[in-house]
Amino acid sequence: MNTLEIKNLNVSIDGQAILKDFSLTIPKGEVHALMGPNGTGKSTLAKVMAGHEDYTVESGEILLDGESILGKEADEISHAGLFLAFQYPMEIPGVSIANFIRAARQARLPEGEDINAVEYYKELYAQMDSLKMDRKFTARSLNEGFSGGEKKRCEILQMAMLSPKYCVMDETDSGLDIDALRIVSEGVNHMRSDERGFLVITHYQRLLDYIVPDVVHVMFDGRIVHSGDKELAKELESKGYDWVKDEFVSASA
Repeated sequence: MNTLEIKNLNVSIDGQAILKDFSLTIPKGEVHALMGPNGTGKSTLAKVMAGHEDYTVESGEILLDGESILGKEADEISHAGLFLAFQYPMEIPGVSIANFIRAARQARLPEGEDINAVEYYKELYAQMDSLKMDRKFTARSLNEGFSGGEKKRCEILQMAMLSPKYCVMDETDSGLDIDALRIVSEGVNHMRSDERGFLVITHYQRLLDYIVPDVVHVMFDGRIVHSGDKELAKELESKGYDWVKDEFVSASA
């Protein structure tokens, strides 16, 4: 199984249903974009996939290459091969970027095996250079005092260094100016391969000018109501979401 598969997922918080029979399959080698108005459940989906404890999974499955990740701890889900790039990355004072990523890499090694420090920093600096990050950032506390663009570049740096099987990007474009958006997108595009799948969650088509998706999905009321190719994102940009609601949501009601 070379897919990230979500089957009939029903999720609630404090008794309120958010995801309703949500289903989606992302094969390795493909980039899927998930769009929709605020409050439709996009970020909830990302958090549930990453093991967030605040949400109650009523039913359904999330299978990573055929293995269920529901109910697992966040670190177990990460080790299984899923990476979540946060919409609002947390600041972690006192933990440097270099040490944070190194600890994450070390945790993936067999017991008793250590990271080669020279090779690690060689790879880290190469990835930072590609993201146009100052190498002095390695000594700075994770995200502390960073601008929006710096935080998002740091997320992509972590993603590149951990080399996951599936990447979920929750509104990575929020808070980015056009130059930062281009650099972050280049980092993502550099990671595209037949061995990795992407779910890009966004409100806006502009990100998809840089990270061109294979499939675009539209969410309403906790489920996908319509899917298409990259042209669908352009149509949403020009016409908004109301036509999707009228044509696909109202028709199925």
